[in-house]
Amino acid sequence: MSRHSPILTLLFAIAALALVFSLVFFSQLSFEAAVRGLKIWWEVVFPSTLPFIVLSEILMGLGVVHFMGVLLEPFMRPLFSVPGTGGFVLAMGFSSGYPVAAKLTTRLRQQGNITKAEGERLVSFTTTGDPLFVIGAVAIGFFHSEQMGVVLATTHYFSAVLMGILYRFHAPFATVTKPLDKTNLPLPLRALQAMHRARLRDGRAFGKLMGDAVQSALNTLFMIGGFIIIFSVLIQLFAAIHLTTFISSILTIFLGPLGFPPAFSQAIISGLFEVTLGAQAASVVPDSISLVWKAAIASAILSWGGLSVHAQVASILSETDIRVAPYLLARSLHAFLAAILTFVFWKPLSQVSSWFSERSIPVFTPVTSGIPQASWWETFAFSGAAAVGIAALLLIASVLTRQLISRRS
Repeated sequence: MSRHSPILTLLFAIAALALVFSLVFFSQLSFEAAVRGLKIWWEVVFPSTLPFIVLSEILMGLGVVHFMGVLLEPFMRPLFSVPGTGGFVLAMGFSSGYPVAAKLTTRLRQQGNITKAEGERLVSFTTTGDPLFVIGAVAIGFFHSEQMGVVLATTHYFSAVLMGILYRFHAPFATVTKPLDKTNLPLPLRALQAMHRARLRDGRAFGKLMGDAVQSALNTLFMIGGFIIIFSVLIQLFAAIHLTTFISSILTIFLGPLGFPPAFSQAIISGLFEVTLGAQAASVVPDSISLVWKAAIASAILSWGGLSVHAQVASILSETDIRVAPYLLARSLHAFLAAILTFVFWKPLSQVSSWFSERSIPVFTPVTSGIPQASWWETFAFSGAAAVGIAALLLIASVLTRQLISRRS
């Protein structure tokens, strides 16, 4: 069926009209859901995401991203088939969560630093949840277990790296960016040259750069807020008309004969639309269900991300020629890999989590809702430290890779 088919247009129109009537009929419910979505955006997403988008825009304008790109080129290109600038997206995406990686990938594509295929590879494996959400909200808040945080974080991020390695074979014959020219200059000097040239090409005064960064970040965050509110209302409406229950019953019929616990059907349907609701639903299934199953479903939901996040990513990527289809396929594969890795590494990770449980995470302060809360500064400091740590690990890996290649040649 063509995307411009009259039948498809009619279906969209009918769905839109049904949504309007539902909003009118469940007006109070819709209002409360919209307020709840707005609260989540204002109290959680806005303060935690704004600084990273602003700083990322400034770093790009100053050429720091190109500096990192030269240093990380020996590692990122052989392993993930993306230029070294992808290491910046990897560090920021893993530390600050979805959809920051999509925003940075879009900026790199607009600047001509990556090709279409490289952008599709990059956004497909760098779009993840942030550590505070994975460990704090899901593991500690929903499962009330720091040990679960070790399992979820390890399987979530390790499967993302595996996705990056698998996606290096995506569009193998597509155009790629030109590799770095071999010169006699040391790598740090080449990185400084690249940074200086990028800054000269940009040419904006620092004040102008700051203003553009803030404006770009606010535009992106308002778009994200709109999607969060819309999906908050949609999910509540679907629950009110029992659509989620109906789909969950159908899913149970198909998955039951495969040995899949029927209790997780509701969690999967909730996670299909919104990651937080899905993870919470996975944590409240009956205690008779094995904990490893709960961890596997929660890890899969975290890696999938939810249609709410996918809509945000699709909106951001629409500014470029980067396709959404490879990204959606990657999210499905990421969810599958994360669930499988949970079963594979459950025992060794449980032993590590036993050691981890003896330590505390001071940035979290329990509240009556059971979900740990962190101040804006604590969130920024934690995610910032994670970004620096990831960048440092990538730099060490790049240096070791370069030395290994030099010895072989």
